[in-house]
Amino acid sequence: QVDQARAAQYFREAAALCEREGGRLWGVSLCGPMVFADPATKTMATNQPAPDGPWPPAMGFANFAMNWGGTRWSMYSWRGVPPNNERLRARLLMHELFHRVQPQLGLQLNDSTNDHLNTVNGRYWLQLEWRALAAALRGSGEARANAIRDALAFRAKRHMLFASAAESERVMEINEGLAQYTGTVVAYPVPSEAAADAASQLEQAPSNSTFVRSFPYPSGAAYGVLLDQASPGWTRRLRATDDLARLLRAASRVDPAPDAEAAAMRYNAAALHAAEVTRESEAQKRMADLRRRFIDGPVLVLPNGGTNSFTTDGMTPIPGVGTIYPAFRSSGEWGSLEGKEVLMSADRRTLTVPVPSETAGTTITGDGWTLTIAAGWTLRPGSRSGDLQLVKVP
Repeated sequence: QVDQARAAQYFREAAALCEREGGRLWGVSLCGPMVFADPATKTMATNQPAPDGPWPPAMGFANFAMNWGGTRWSMYSWRGVPPNNERLRARLLMHELFHRVQPQLGLQLNDSTNDHLNTVNGRYWLQLEWRALAAALRGSGEARANAIRDALAFRAKRHMLFASAAESERVMEINEGLAQYTGTVVAYPVPSEAAADAASQLEQAPSNSTFVRSFPYPSGAAYGVLLDQASPGWTRRLRATDDLARLLRAASRVDPAPDAEAAAMRYNAAALHAAEVTRESEAQKRMADLRRRFIDGPVLVLPNGGTNSFTTDGMTPIPGVGTIYPAFRSSGEWGSLEGKEVLMSADRRTLTVPVPSETAGTTITGDGWTLTIAAGWTLRPGSRSGDLQLVKVP
């Protein structure tokens, strides 16, 4: 259950952080409505009176900002708030408070897909960029400039290999990277400490099982902190069409290293590439299993209408089909779905899970998922033999 006393302490911490920041970064206060929620116990704590009406379906399952009762709130999953690390907690609190004001700043874009970051080359060149950015954050003078050159070269190499990568990555660095940068520099107001934390985030990032949607967090924090050093006040000049790496290149007055392959040798590239090849072999085995369960075998297809929440770590793209989302929850007029793994189609119109063995009643369970069917909806045979689909009763 949400501990009201501890929640009140966190609200005070957030208020103190907001007041100390004072609108310096973005020209607006980050302070605003906050709610901690736990969906299992249906308990919550708010820093201002909660709106009347029903509990928002996705509240408590993830950290995000949303409208509730006509007001935009920062919402937090209570179980995900770090209880024993005030700095990590501060970074999370301020990350979501930035998301609350992001639309009014004109810096909220439609999410893009970055499936190329689940390939050997995509992962390889991204991790080299991270290693160079970490070196830049930990270095100074000519060493920092050289590391920035290398990072830009690795980024350019990746974008050359994947035609749409430059724009799709840029969008996510605006959407999530700016929030992570904000959380970082507000939690660590001393520039050297912010640089150290951003470098630490880069060094921890490879432990994520996939980079498809997690990459903008460490990348955004790194580029933002480096821009603080190279172009003070850059946040007040930022536009939604900007690219953080291009801004850093212009502000630092450096060009990418001329030979990305040669520069890679300075970052233990051979061992990294070998590790990625091994990982890819294991990933193909998992991909075969996912295809068997979510594509080739009998499946249940639902409309993707309503509100979704999920975790980003473990997202797995299936090329040409869609993306497997872990710890997924969705609700709409048709009911609600909770699953350990759910396939969302590439056009985001449908959700797919392995077909259940029993279909009686309004609460259906399958392999790692539970569906609650709303009144007026029913299961019918799908387009293939053995498939099912959730449809509205005529």
